[in-house]
Amino acid sequence: MRKRTFRPLLTPPESGGESRRRAGMLALMLTMPLLMLAQISGVVLDASDGGPVPYATVQYKGNRVSTVADGQGRFRIDRHNGWRLTISSVGYREQVINVSPQTSTQMTIRLAADNRTLSEVTIKSKKKSRYSRKNNPAVELMRKVIANKKKADLKRHDYYRYQNYQKIGLGLNDLKPETLEKGIFKRYPWLREQVDTSQYTDKMVLPLTVDEMVTEQLWRKDPKAERTIVKGTRSSGVNDLFQTGEILTTVMREVFADVDIYDDYILLMRHKFSSPIGRDAIQFYRYYITDTVYVGQDRCIHLDFLPNNQQDFGFRGQIYILDDTTYQVKRCELYIPRSSDVNWVESMQCMQEFERQPNGEWLLTIDDMIVELMLTDWIQKGVVTRTTRKTGFSFDPLPDERFKKKNPMQFEAGSDNRSDDFWAEHRQVEFTKSEAGMGGFLDHLERLKGFKYAIFVLKALFENYLETGSRDHPSKFDVGPINTFISQNFHDGLRLRVGGQTTANLNPHLFAKGYYAYGTKTHEHYYNAELTYSLTPKQYLPQEFPVNNIIFQSKRDVALPSDKYSAFDKDNVFSSFKVHDIDMMLLYDTQRLAYEFETSTHWRFTADLKTEKIRPIGSLAFQPLATATTQPASGAASPSHGATMPDPATTLPDPPAASPLASIRYTESTFGIRFAPDEKFVNTKQHRRTMNKDAWYIQLQHTIGYDRLLGGQYNYNYTELEWFRRTWLPMSWGRIDTRLRIGQQWNQVPWPLLPMPQANLSYVVAPQMFNLINNMEFLNDRYASLQFTWEMGGKILNRIPLLRRMKMREIIEFKTLWGSLSDKNNPLLAANRDSRTLMAFPADCHVMDGRKPYMEWAIGVQNILSLIQIEYVHRLNYLDLPTATKHGIRFTITPTF
Repeated sequence: MRKRTFRPLLTPPESGGESRRRAGMLALMLTMPLLMLAQISGVVLDASDGGPVPYATVQYKGNRVSTVADGQGRFRIDRHNGWRLTISSVGYREQVINVSPQTSTQMTIRLAADNRTLSEVTIKSKKKSRYSRKNNPAVELMRKVIANKKKADLKRHDYYRYQNYQKIGLGLNDLKPETLEKGIFKRYPWLREQVDTSQYTDKMVLPLTVDEMVTEQLWRKDPKAERTIVKGTRSSGVNDLFQTGEILTTVMREVFADVDIYDDYILLMRHKFSSPIGRDAIQFYRYYITDTVYVGQDRCIHLDFLPNNQQDFGFRGQIYILDDTTYQVKRCELYIPRSSDVNWVESMQCMQEFERQPNGEWLLTIDDMIVELMLTDWIQKGVVTRTTRKTGFSFDPLPDERFKKKNPMQFEAGSDNRSDDFWAEHRQVEFTKSEAGMGGFLDHLERLKGFKYAIFVLKALFENYLETGSRDHPSKFDVGPINTFISQNFHDGLRLRVGGQTTANLNPHLFAKGYYAYGTKTHEHYYNAELTYSLTPKQYLPQEFPVNNIIFQSKRDVALPSDKYSAFDKDNVFSSFKVHDIDMMLLYDTQRLAYEFETSTHWRFTADLKTEKIRPIGSLAFQPLATATTQPASGAASPSHGATMPDPATTLPDPPAASPLASIRYTESTFGIRFAPDEKFVNTKQHRRTMNKDAWYIQLQHTIGYDRLLGGQYNYNYTELEWFRRTWLPMSWGRIDTRLRIGQQWNQVPWPLLPMPQANLSYVVAPQMFNLINNMEFLNDRYASLQFTWEMGGKILNRIPLLRRMKMREIIEFKTLWGSLSDKNNPLLAANRDSRTLMAFPADCHVMDGRKPYMEWAIGVQNILSLIQIEYVHRLNYLDLPTATKHGIRFTITPTF
């Protein structure tokens, strides 16, 4: 017997070759399990007989990674989480699998035979059988799906928690091979190397931006609370070249939002679509059972669906229902074709997949969307790609501390500066080569000759401000708004203005803003100076939500009384042209101290103290009643039909005339509260804009005037309430915006302190204002206005064959104003002749009949050339007044989907 020898643990080193061989074997043994986990293997079978499908193609479309199954249908391919694995073979319908960390390493793929032939398709296109919901198995199945959809509602649990990963990118779409061989692509090889192939469409794309966000979603039923904890955000691409580049990401996340087909309606691209399993789905859609197929390992019933009317805002697509008694959705594919009425969308695909959880529930885990955009045939197409993954579902109780902060969206410290290790752990969808190289792509762009000047022009065009810095040295002062540099009014003639504002790059707490203006006809000088101290540091400007600001303002400028209601800057060159001849303005000399505070739950509180001196301009005069006649003179203020008239029997001889007042001064404080729980904002350099117009709000404010404080001459109280709500109508009938305002002046005051109608005197559409009320046409001390705007979305016009291709959309408006003037503020009454407060109304100002509200309506067409809205406006009453304009035309440019 051969004697065994044992080597001690501590021995001299072996020869180099033997040592390397043993080390290699050990490394192979240790890495083998990892290599196996990094691959997916499986077998492709025929769904009908279970036999192998030989030589099937298995590929990640668009990523140049593929393999071919062997003669027994077996295959092996590298795992790439977030990519789409497509399995196909001639004579079979291809199957797509969204690869995720939960995807098994061993798969059995069952392909269904593709029995459709050209002749069958032709016959169907020639003759369509009449669709009926009665005794239709597809409809009966969908009724059961809708009846059981509450099972997939996460909010039926007492608690839930899961992690949400979202990646969204923008790029150029549908580049052709010949394009890459000429022009800028030929000149700059690095640009050609940045081109990818989309795994969804197989088209060549050039990614321009990529943004990631990781959030934790929390829910508690009682007391009700919902929180979004932002754990990490990262952005790279051309949006980094713009200071307001986050607007692009924010808007894309809002416009191309996550889709929940279990909702009754889906808000997407600013339109509301009926869900294929919503409460109105049976009436809105047509359903057809196509086949019984396998989706992964699950046997499903495959249905096709499309809207009853092809012109309605609805989806086309496929839905796969589990072939069991749960009636749950396994997969859903939604499409919006180019023939739809959505602007600039060549096609939209939304792919969703639901996975069975350990507790037996089927929950949405994959939500991908790709939107191909096309402005015109001669502009390069674009593409937006959004991928969403939901993982780690848990329904265990959550501690109260997780809901202690009231802000519905909270950002963890350092969430905008996470490490590469963080993203390697949390990224659910792998980057493509081009996405991973976005930083180098941007560096190449910035080195292009002339690129700096092109970006300068684009910033001026889109941001309306000129920056004084660069990417390496961020702007500390911005010049603008550009569209106010030149304007005009009847008093100044041509008006020149220049202004600007400091940014948080100079100081994150202290901000200065203002302008200087010059009237070329009057040679008058005007200014506005505003200093804001933010108690919380800001990223760029002080209006970023939520605000906590102290503001001091000093201003001297001319304006119309109605300018304060306009959504536009009064010096906007486009809105400075008026539909009426204006010869009455006011010169304002204002000093104001204000405090603004917002909570994370969207409550807003404001308080300010303002002293203001106003001087009449043009034909306007502050005429004390001592000079007013007992009867209104020609062209002077007069009561409307039914309004209170002075009694001729009580008239007195005119007192000695007094000179008109050169000016008046009032000092007031205003306290306001506003609640808009669902409001979201984007910050431009000029304004903070509400992004989701569906958000309702209510606001209340009260103003108190002080006599003898800072030169103030009047005591008064004024209260105003405003409420807004948007209502979406079912069956694709559009939306109705309702706006209500109520106000009352409680004391006796001169007419400049009375509430004035919100009159739109420009040619530009202003939805919140009256189109055909003239400047100060009605003076009331109490009023109520109600406005309805119905945007029908082409519901009627798109059913007219000759107009269908133009994709025009109808809009109908109705606006009414009720107002009255109490006796104490009526300068036409003899009882008020000795008032030291009241003034004679200006010429062409009238008192409304409290029994006859003012009314106007408008009808118009939106979406002309996908941009223009034109309205015909018509006034219904008070037509006998000399200031009345019976009708007119208004327009605006509103790019929208």
